Amino acid sequence: MSLPVDHDTVIVGGGFSGIAMAIALKAAGRDDLVVLEKAEEVGGTWRENRYPGCECDVPAHLYSYSFELNPYWSQTYAPSDEIQDYLLYCVEKYDVRRHIEFDATVQDAAYDEESSTWTVTMTSSWGTLRTLRARSLVLAVGALHEPSIPDIPGMESFAGEMMHTATWDPGTTVERKHVSVIGTGSSGVQIIPSLAEDAVHLTVFQRTPAWVMPRTNRQYADRLIDTFEQHPTALAAHRARLKATSDLRERGLTSAPRLLKAASRLALENLHSAVKSPQLRAVLTPDYPMGCKRILLSSDYYPALARPDVTVETDPIERIERDAVVTKSGRRHHTTVLVLATGFDPVGSYRYLGIKGADGHLLSADWDDGATTYLGVTVPHFPNLFLLLGPNSLLGHTSDLQIMEAQVGLVVRLLAERDRRHARSVAVRPQVVPGFVAELDRRSERTVYLSGCSSWYLDRGGRNRTLWPGSVGEYERRTTRPEMVDYLFT
Repeated sequence: MSLPVDHDTVIVGGGFSGIAMAIALKAAGRDDLVVLEKAEEVGGTWRENRYPGCECDVPAHLYSYSFELNPYWSQTYAPSDEIQDYLLYCVEKYDVRRHIEFDATVQDAAYDEESSTWTVTMTSSWGTLRTLRARSLVLAVGALHEPSIPDIPGMESFAGEMMHTATWDPGTTVERKHVSVIGTGSSGVQIIPSLAEDAVHLTVFQRTPAWVMPRTNRQYADRLIDTFEQHPTALAAHRARLKATSDLRERGLTSAPRLLKAASRLALENLHSAVKSPQLRAVLTPDYPMGCKRILLSSDYYPALARPDVTVETDPIERIERDAVVTKSGRRHHTTVLVLATGFDPVGSYRYLGIKGADGHLLSADWDDGATTYLGVTVPHFPNLFLLLGPNSLLGHTSDLQIMEAQVGLVVRLLAERDRRHARSVAVRPQVVPGFVAELDRRSERTVYLSGCSSWYLDRGGRNRTLWPGSVGEYERRTTRPEMVDYLFT
């Protein structure tokens, strides 16, 4: 049975992935699309993360679209507002804005097997409930989008200001305030130096020390920017060098950890040169292999922790009171501003969407024992559904956007093949996925990601369901020339 559709494709999310998907579909002549964005503007994580010191930890010329190179980055690692401006520029240049419906929060989506279409239900901030029907559904909801909030007794009783880094109010000031930060991951390492400059006293609650490499954030001279602007080939060559050298790090993380020894020595030298106290150095020295958790880049994090008005607390938190954070040993840290630098739930965005596929399959239920996909894009029993930056497609060594662009290309190829065969749906064959997941598990066992530490890379069962355990080049080859026999065209 054929039913009328509102759009050929519905894209959920207006961040880097959703915008890239819209641009690619339009370029392929498939411009009957809509992008559903829950907020009032595009940008995803770069719209929402506005905390002090927020920058990308990947060089800007690599953390941007390969088809839209930007000669105007001001420095090696772009601040969040520059990245947001870049996305706004791309939306206008490629005429994407007219395809975006803002204030549209997707609640659930259901696949109708008889008509091979998806019905997407969404709400607005006004409470209006609407549905859209589409042939294809692309979830570009982001892997680092749903904040991870720790479950600490007494949080509801805290009387001061409390915020996750992803919900930071740019108008917030910590001058003359006692500030506590929970978490020392990527966002914590960035925000702590800024807070230490202004707070009366800063307490940093550290569960596990991080490997921190020194970072040189070079300001680009006007002469170099002019060169990139006037000679696009020079800019393309610069990006190509960044891509090649960054992907070389993959072997140290996935198959030859010995290659990280030199980097480990450099990180320890960074620590010893900035922190003179032997006691504090001991607290900040990791006891697990480099790369087991995300390697962080900062040249001002350690100096901030060495300040006399900063305390690094490793005693576990027992509870939060009205004006303090209390540890298990009974130490009470007076706090008027509590910052949760506790990261994100990699599959949280999918968990909270009610995605119902064929044969009664519910995505959240299917993923209770671990998220399983094929190449992070297609899911068995979910025809005409595509994920961008889904499980096992983030990277621990370079820009995720390279994987995302490869996935966008794969989606366009699958849709074209579906139409070439005059099929109504395309889905990965269920028989293919167990072998792929077994390959991921086998390869992950050799990586530093499973070398003994606890990280957000691993699911509740201790399996890597976040990172791609290989190089960008390998992933691009597997998605550029997909094995169409792995897919079922109905």
